[in-house]
Amino acid sequence: MDCRANEETGAMLPEPFAGWFASKGWRPRPHQLALVDETAKGQSALLIAPTGAGKTLAGFLPSLIALTRRGRKPPGSAFRGIHTLYISPLKALAVDIERNLERPVSEMGLNISVETRTGDTPQGKRTRQRLNPPDILLTTPEQVALLIASNEAERFFKDMEYVIFDELHSLVTSKRGHLLSLGLARLRKLAPKLKTLGLSATVAEPDDLRKWLVAQAPEEARLSGLVTVSGGARPVITILDTEERIPWSGHSARYAMGEVYKAIGEHRTTILFVNTRSQAEMLFQELWRINDDSLPIALHHGSLDVGQRRRVEAAMSENKLRAVVATSTLDLGLDWGDVDLVIHIGAPKGASRLAQRIGRSNHRMDEPSKAILVPANRFEVMECQAALDANYVGAQDTPPVGRGALDVLCQHIMGMACADPFDALHLYDEIISASPYADLSWETFERALDFVATGGYALRTYERYAKIRRNADGLWRVSNPVYATQYRLNIGTIIESPVLNVRLVRKGRGATGRGGPVLGQVEEYFLETMKQGDTFMFGGRVLRFEGIHENECLASEARAEDPRIPAYAGGKFPLSTFLAEGVRAMLDDAARRERLPDQVRDWLAIQAEKSVLPKRDELLIETFPRGQRFYFVAYPFEGRLAHQTLGMLLTRRLDRAGAKPLGFVATDYSIAIWCLEDIGAMIGAKKLSLAKLFDEDMLGDDLEAWLNETYLLKRTFRACAVIAGLIERRHPGKEKSGRQITVSADLIYDVLRAHEPDHILLEATRSDAAKGLLDIQRLGDMLARIKGHIRLQRLDQISPLAIPVMLEIGKESVSGAADEELLKEAAEDLIADAMG
Repeated sequence: MDCRANEETGAMLPEPFAGWFASKGWRPRPHQLALVDETAKGQSALLIAPTGAGKTLAGFLPSLIALTRRGRKPPGSAFRGIHTLYISPLKALAVDIERNLERPVSEMGLNISVETRTGDTPQGKRTRQRLNPPDILLTTPEQVALLIASNEAERFFKDMEYVIFDELHSLVTSKRGHLLSLGLARLRKLAPKLKTLGLSATVAEPDDLRKWLVAQAPEEARLSGLVTVSGGARPVITILDTEERIPWSGHSARYAMGEVYKAIGEHRTTILFVNTRSQAEMLFQELWRINDDSLPIALHHGSLDVGQRRRVEAAMSENKLRAVVATSTLDLGLDWGDVDLVIHIGAPKGASRLAQRIGRSNHRMDEPSKAILVPANRFEVMECQAALDANYVGAQDTPPVGRGALDVLCQHIMGMACADPFDALHLYDEIISASPYADLSWETFERALDFVATGGYALRTYERYAKIRRNADGLWRVSNPVYATQYRLNIGTIIESPVLNVRLVRKGRGATGRGGPVLGQVEEYFLETMKQGDTFMFGGRVLRFEGIHENECLASEARAEDPRIPAYAGGKFPLSTFLAEGVRAMLDDAARRERLPDQVRDWLAIQAEKSVLPKRDELLIETFPRGQRFYFVAYPFEGRLAHQTLGMLLTRRLDRAGAKPLGFVATDYSIAIWCLEDIGAMIGAKKLSLAKLFDEDMLGDDLEAWLNETYLLKRTFRACAVIAGLIERRHPGKEKSGRQITVSADLIYDVLRAHEPDHILLEATRSDAAKGLLDIQRLGDMLARIKGHIRLQRLDQISPLAIPVMLEIGKESVSGAADEELLKEAAEDLIADAMG
């Protein structure tokens, strides 16, 4: 139903709602009335509407009307459970909704209770909510999983009529969404009258969300109703028109801080979005350094204390701040009408993410949002332009819902046993009604059930893995109450990325070396793709990777001049396929390049003169000598994750071909590999075939061999084992350290690989690695696309297009100002050679 076409959609609202709208000088919007109509027919529905269209009020209107008709529970009457459950992806959003919902409830004089329940809610309040539930409970996915795992769940939810999912697109695409989908399947069983309402502003495939909202049936795709809102004021988006020199590489955008600060001073309230917490910290410090006017500027990200986050949110709602620097913690739905500018530092990496963040400005449908994009480097200028173009045509690139994760399935099975004894066949029927698990086979379900009951074939002799058992009545029960307690302490799917100490050991000691000093800490993702013998830069020195032992990276001094794996450049989010296609199209279209800033346009013009610009459907490869090395640079534009995997596999193949590769570096846009042999000459002499080098078979044996040499699968397994409940982080009164979890996971992984290679958690591990850490699907699509479309340019010196990726080589921490000066001089020489 498109609510632009018919302005008289739906019936009039009952009192006191109609009077409240009139007192405000408002008319109910057609989509708000349409949702009331849909639910009055007993239908669930998805509402897709632009930011500021009153989605949240539309979602609550049906339940507020129903609650008004129901009236308050008479004193002394029987227990009555909650009526409406509102689920938000963010704790801050649930708190904000409570504040904004209280106003219409109090102004209409509605006798309706509204409360929040998040991880920050005190235990006493949670206990009271179970005994005396509010009419409307605002909560998060993790709290839903906890509530349905209680033996009081049926009593608590039996009277529920509505579940409202806010920002549904951001809830459903991760493991968190998979667990929530299973929770929804259980809620449908507990509350027979249940209707679901999904609210979203950015949706690429509406039917995926419509399936998610309603129970699926075998061999039949069921859809919820759909209400869409067209129109709304078009956002005003610009790319920063800077007088400063745009950097060739990097992600900090420090060059633009003066102009960013000026823009803050010219607006009432500004949100500055970045992609990582470290970027947020850096930007906040940089703004304070130049804050000569003492403007009130705050910081907001997930690592901050909850009290500090709440103080920032309260100050924003009271219009006491001129700017707040934020990560994705403020992406969604927070209704601060006084925000009149969004500044996005760095490229947004996705069209939908940009639309979501821009919507925080002028949070009203009829007023245009205003945003400034600040690219951190020259490639990001093109990415920002592609995102801007996508926004104006309304393009979306939210990821698909995906198939339900198996480790999440195991967690849910345990949770259902904690709630009440269950019949396996009945639980299976309930689980496959959730759209991510609609294709789950009975055989796979049985394997998951067996894992929860025994740990699997290789672990069944250990009593501690036997968490549920089947009794004579055929029902499955928790085998010991302590397991139910541990389940509730460890519920959820969010796993923090750990850091490892880097400890110096003697060369060749492997993962058993001991005794040297700790040099510092490094994020684990950086190390997990390495094998023993690889070299890397850390703290200004070249180290040889010896292995990972417990929570430490062991490394020895290396004499190599070139670190084999020096860096992975890029922000937190990989470049979306949609925006990557936009950048490729821009490079192939002279008319589109005319809209780029002079600096970037001139850079690309010199590239076309000295080499070529890649066509939209081809992979450009450039080879050139520099110093004592020979370089091989490829421009797939497929994002950081796919490029990391491709770089590892290409290095293996080049090594076998005799090119003597020394290392590689990957960005969102390109890969550079350096070798002792001239790859261009080898290709010219037909000693090396580009077609074979990029053959799709690299995703077979080469990938398997590399994975077996690295720690990547072992680390991925640890996350799956924690989510599935094989390893508990928390026990009553204590919590395992990262080191203890790592030791447990590593031991179990080795046992399973040796004795049960088809274990369900190993299957989950391989699936996670392929989708999340390696981007195998995207890499496979790219290899298929470029077949027969690889263009080689053999150059005498570095090309302009290669400057950004070449500057990433050796960019890690250095020990002092003298070394920084040497790096700066080397960069200036490189740029001068390329640009001529």
